[in-house]
Amino acid sequence: MILPMKGPLCIAATGHRPQKLGGFQKFPTKLLYIADSYIKRNVPTLGISGMALGWDTVWAEALIELEVPFLAAIPFEGQESRWPQESQKKYHDLLKKADRVEIISPGGYAAWKMHVRNEWMVDNCDRVVALWDGGDDGGTAACVRYATKRKVPVDNLWDMYRQDLIS
Repeated sequence: MILPMKGPLCIAATGHRPQKLGGFQKFPTKLLYIADSYIKRNVPTLGISGMALGWDTVWAEALIELEVPFLAAIPFEGQESRWPQESQKKYHDLLKKADRVEIISPGGYAAWKMHVRNEWMVDNCDRVVALWDGGDDGGTAACVRYATKRKVPVDNLWDMYRQDLIS
């Protein structure tokens, strides 16, 4: 059970990409429901999104919908440059609605920059909300391990995602 906290609360999100969530078209409604429910229960005063495809962008959408200020933590300039056109458009629309945009590492693509971004998010939040399948590999797993090491509480919503909440 995830208990709500009182007082100012910054929550950062980490989670899987669309490929692990059933594809680009299958997940948004269910994920928005999960993110909205979590935000309403925990009432953050700030949300941080790493702005990757999947859970990160849905988290940003939910924050905007519920009028919670959000910080877009971008691993590097041009993160979205190889994404499908529709995803790039959504990304730029979300960035326009961010209360703050923080580019974590200079320069272009390098895989390690996603890890640096994740560590920056953990170091700048009170709590992490994860959509993580429990696997050992990948950026989401590394982010959860780092948060655990730093003693930042992690709420994993994977069980909610696995339930048939929305038909």
